[in-house]
Amino acid sequence: MDLKTFHECTIQVVNYVMNYFKIVKDIPVSHVVKPFYLREFLPEEAPLKPAKFAQILEDFERKIMPGITHWQHPQFHGYFPSGNSHVSALADFLSGLLGVQGFSWEASPSCTELELIVLDWLAKAMGLPGDFLFHADMSQGGGVIQNSSSEAILVCMLAARAQALKDLRIKFPEKDDGAHLIKLVAYTSEEASAGVEKAAVICMVKLRKIESDRKCELQGHQLQKVISEDIMFGLIPFFVCATLGTVACASSDNLDSLGLVAKKQRLIWFHVDASYAGNALICPEFRTLLKGVDNVDSFNMNPYMWMNVTYDCTCLWVKDRFNLQEGLVDDPLDVMHKHPDQAVDYRHWSISVSRRMRSLKIWFTLMYHGIEALQAHIRNHCKLAKYFEGLVKSDARFEVTNDVRCGLVCFRMREQEQMTRELLEQCNSSREILMTPALVKGQYVIRFSVNAPHLTESDMNTSWDIILKYTDVAIAQQAKLHVISEKVAVDTEPFKITPVPSK
Repeated sequence: MDLKTFHECTIQVVNYVMNYFKIVKDIPVSHVVKPFYLREFLPEEAPLKPAKFAQILEDFERKIMPGITHWQHPQFHGYFPSGNSHVSALADFLSGLLGVQGFSWEASPSCTELELIVLDWLAKAMGLPGDFLFHADMSQGGGVIQNSSSEAILVCMLAARAQALKDLRIKFPEKDDGAHLIKLVAYTSEEASAGVEKAAVICMVKLRKIESDRKCELQGHQLQKVISEDIMFGLIPFFVCATLGTVACASSDNLDSLGLVAKKQRLIWFHVDASYAGNALICPEFRTLLKGVDNVDSFNMNPYMWMNVTYDCTCLWVKDRFNLQEGLVDDPLDVMHKHPDQAVDYRHWSISVSRRMRSLKIWFTLMYHGIEALQAHIRNHCKLAKYFEGLVKSDARFEVTNDVRCGLVCFRMREQEQMTRELLEQCNSSREILMTPALVKGQYVIRFSVNAPHLTESDMNTSWDIILKYTDVAIAQQAKLHVISEKVAVDTEPFKITPVPSK
């Protein structure tokens, strides 16, 4: 593709995107395709001859788009927000065209240095301690962009394992690593993301998922009880993962009390997964969540969830970058350079060696919007969540089941689990709205997440009206099933033989 053709094709794509955002609110929010639907529309093998770009774009519209769930739709309330801003997308466009690899400083200095700077910017904006900054006096910390929060947790658990094994080798030189490994234990809440469990599997260590309190928050005394029991059995605690903004109900663990318990154990690495709620820390009123952060060793959050940065982009900060690197150092000859002691080589900070320039989209977003606009965006989502909470509470048939602090409202029909399930099924099947379920303390609830940018109270009213409409449908459906079940019960009543009276 020459530059002239590239320019023409770019215009076609931009026009397509502009039209998409104009109509997205008027199309169904979800798809109706079945698994492997796309095989019917695409050939078995890649084409030998080239196709016109216009034809490819037309195929995208006719074949690919029917299988897309529209995460930027105003009635998309499932999962969590998937941040989107035009300026972030343009930065990703630039990054892709530059095609640089950031495995070492030498490979592309701007790629590494911009990442160091914007991660410091974000840490300051969120109120993280100076120990997490790279460019700070006496600091050994710093930030790095990972592919996902699961990868950030894994990297930290690997580092914690390396530190623990190093210490145990010195203390018990007669034993091999395998003997120590089978005793290592990581701890997290039952509400934590699946990424913690995956990390434990990969690291080949035991994981204790601890029951949280009635608010779905993990407290220090709960952690202490389990740790004490494990130590009695000769196990070795080495890693604790707390959560700010759980997947199920956006609850947050008590960092203060957990940190005090973690630091009693010499080997424990204390990590915080703040994938969702961590974004809200740019608003000072949310920083009560950070109480106790001084005892934290590492901290991750996902700006693609709530800061209008496109996926993928997980920010990880550590207090000691040298401890992080110890289990991940890789120095093949082809990537060595003449500044190893002065420069940062990010391949030592992550699982992957190669890495793209994701810092560019954070930089563009922060520069174009500024912190104040991002604060306004998050506060608007929180305000709308409280507004929606009020709508739910105004109907006696429903109850809100979580403490609404961020942009997530969990609700259910009072004491009617099957009806709640039926309601969610009716809503999602309609394709007018999309929500997702969760099981919280044994209760089946509907998660309503405020997701799309630029939402208003009018959008909340629209979503609530849809929910009310299908509540009536669900109730009618349940009543119909009840009548049928009663009829079946009557029709299948056992036949009774009347005994013949004796003469």
